Amino acid sequence: MAPTVLITGASQGIGKATAFLFARKGYDLVLTARHFDDLESVAQEVQSLGCSAPLTLACDVRDSSQVETLVEKALDHYGYIDVLLNNAGIFAEGPVEQFSLSDWHEIIDTNLWGYIHTIHALLPHFIQRRTGTIVNISSIGGKVPTPYLVPYSTSKFGVTGLTEALHAELQPKGVHICGIYPNLIKSRFLERAVFRGEDDQDTKSRRDQMNSVLEIPAVEKPEDVANAIWDAVKNHKSEVFVGSANLSQAFYRLFPGLIQWVSQLALKNKDK
Repeated sequence: MAPTVLITGASQGIGKATAFLFARKGYDLVLTARHFDDLESVAQEVQSLGCSAPLTLACDVRDSSQVETLVEKALDHYGYIDVLLNNAGIFAEGPVEQFSLSDWHEIIDTNLWGYIHTIHALLPHFIQRRTGTIVNISSIGGKVPTPYLVPYSTSKFGVTGLTEALHAELQPKGVHICGIYPNLIKSRFLERAVFRGEDDQDTKSRRDQMNSVLEIPAVEKPEDVANAIWDAVKNHKSEVFVGSANLSQAFYRLFPGLIQWVSQLALKNKDK
């Protein structure tokens, strides 16, 4: 029987690229995201590669009851899941005082609680089988504290802590846990990103600045992260840094104050 992977945030970017890669590697796919039409488009592209039709299920990972239903339907369909890829997420940038409590909840409920919900729902299946892999997409922002990314960095530091603690506890039970740490990725993540500023012009400038950064040729692509995920699953790695994130981590260890000063200058914009 083919191994099976469940991918959240599968309708674009990293999730979509990983779906294509794992399909080519012979995996059966369970693809989920909030918008079913986008998922169906990905499913059709997967089939055009000559691979089996994925199971596509709309789900908002912020809602634990929807996640429970997702996992139940996936297990009913395939009988087992081998890999869970937690990928659904939202980016946020701006002065910390400009974020409302609603913003904070949207970011943390998606980036952290969304991961907790899927893990909580699927972990009993993994523990019962004494096998399974959980891959959590964190961020270099979950290793390197970055000014003007406070809610986002908070959520990703939470993912990092969740991943490392799960690894320590579940490895002896046969469940492998891995964290993936990319830098900025050239994808459509800005469509859902939360930008806040001192005024409307500041907010627009921050979004425009990020769009400009994504035009730099050196910025990694979703396929780079997909390859890192495959490396982690295949070789049972506990963490993988993607491309330029290796440099960011190394520089932060050597010059933490300098990195934060440079980040502050780069992202300050109109903040006083």
